[in-house]
Amino acid sequence: MSKIIEGLYYAESHEYVKIDGEYGYVGITDYAQEQLGNVVYVDMPEVDDEVNAGEEFGAVESVKAASDLYSPISGIVVEVNEALDAEPGLINKDAYANWIIKVKLSEPSEVENLLDAAGYEEVVKNDH
Repeated sequence: MSKIIEGLYYAESHEYVKIDGEYGYVGITDYAQEQLGNVVYVDMPEVDDEVNAGEEFGAVESVKAASDLYSPISGIVVEVNEALDAEPGLINKDAYANWIIKVKLSEPSEVENLLDAAGYEEVVKNDH
């Protein structure tokens, strides 16, 4: 069973956001990285790019497939996880420790539209 962490917010498209004050760390879930297999490339936006909830902001490529990334929240990208440029497989080691982008939130209330751990667990169960 995939690891699902309490206290994070999840999108049905298998991205998560960890809220830290006015910032959100966005990545893909453990379930998503398991489905993809070995991640070989992460396409990330640039710092200062704007992301919008529900809209595409990049992609993750694995030996099996490529998958678009959709932002669970809106805001401005303040940091990208540069470690993933050199070693994209870090996502396979720990998807939750290896976030993809850090966003300064423009609409913090958007998290109310996302799933909690229990809600996301239902999505994963129904996906099988």
